[in-house]
Amino acid sequence: MRLTPASLLGCTLGILLAAAPSLSAQGRGQQAPPQLVTPADAEGFIIVTPEALAASFRTGTGRQRLLYGNPSQPGLYVIQLVWEPGSGSTPHTHNEARLINVLEGTWYVSTGEAARHYDPANTIPVTAGTFIYEPADGIHYDLSKDERVVVQIMGVGPVRTTGIPHDTLSTR
Repeated sequence: MRLTPASLLGCTLGILLAAAPSLSAQGRGQQAPPQLVTPADAEGFIIVTPEALAASFRTGTGRQRLLYGNPSQPGLYVIQLVWEPGSGSTPHTHNEARLINVLEGTWYVSTGEAARHYDPANTIPVTAGTFIYEPADGIHYDLSKDERVVVQIMGVGPVRTTGIPHDTLSTR
């Protein structure tokens, strides 16, 4: 059976929603009110259409959209990041684990001790439909090369990002 990006996302989000109360240091009752692209309906359901998401990118900075929650606050969050061609990060860690789905394009990652050496020519290509688990405090960096990339990141906040001293072995 072949899983689509949508089914992977659904499974991942379901697991996160079930685990969020036990994963959050504050617990579900203390979770910050979610920030949403689309408001909840009268019964609490939230449906974010591709059109609403695209419009939210046009009205903001264009790089990150909060779908649910806030990574800087306690509780579950879901964000989407757009990496324009040639953009990326340098080696860093996050204090909390993150669950990532590549939704569009090919993302390039370096993980573990190898990521202490910034070398975009020596990264792992991660295609649309792929799931990535980033452990808390795991050293990594990520980038797009010649195409636009969209990733969806889920986790439990608050999340802090810490840059890692590194050397540069090559360029993109």
